[in-house]
Amino acid sequence: MTIAYRKTMICFANSRKISGRCIAGKEVGTNCLGGWVRPVSERENGELSEADRRFKDGTDPKLLDVISIPMKEATPHGFQVENHLIDNKYYWQKVRTATPQEVAAAIDQGNGPLWDNLSSSYNGQHDRVLEAAANQLAYSLRLIAVNDLQIHVGMEGAEFGNGKRKVRGRFTLNGTQYLLSVTDPVVERQYLGGQDGTFDLGAATLCVSLGEAWQGYAYKLIAAVLP
Repeated sequence: MTIAYRKTMICFANSRKISGRCIAGKEVGTNCLGGWVRPVSERENGELSEADRRFKDGTDPKLLDVISIPMKEATPHGFQVENHLIDNKYYWQKVRTATPQEVAAAIDQGNGPLWDNLSSSYNGQHDRVLEAAANQLAYSLRLIAVNDLQIHVGMEGAEFGNGKRKVRGRFTLNGTQYLLSVTDPVVERQYLGGQDGTFDLGAATLCVSLGEAWQGYAYKLIAAVLP
């Protein structure tokens, strides 16, 4: 049995998703970068288990790894048009680490909003898109550069019986301010391990993703804060 095809990509997200991870990146060509790729499993929400995403030596992909992934077929799902179903009978392969020049070249340019700015959740700002509108979109991933990233840590929803702390990122892009949930597990662990408050990080490169639709909305998530 042979592999149908491979996708070689720079890992720009390895984020928390249900009981697994959501990994995404941009395809690496011979002399240029290609489009976005989101490897998914056959599970209902496509999340990747530890075994799904493992290298032969047992390690997990890290941000900016260049990874070769065996695939079965393209499986676009609603607005997540970048999805490809992995062939889970094979290990993934780390090829190398991306260069700073490749990361800079991968940043998505544009003067408009992150998808649209028509809706905000109770605790967020411009952090969601109506599912019906999201399903008309041509992409669900963006790599952006910002100059004013702040990390906010604190309890949200205590009045609704939810006493858990939350990590969010605030930044400005093209004149609009955003406050989005952070699903980068490394950043989450770092800030949940400290005090509540607001922390200025300044310039940063972020991978922003539209997550699975929930209660009629697709939420904008900071899937990675790149090193």
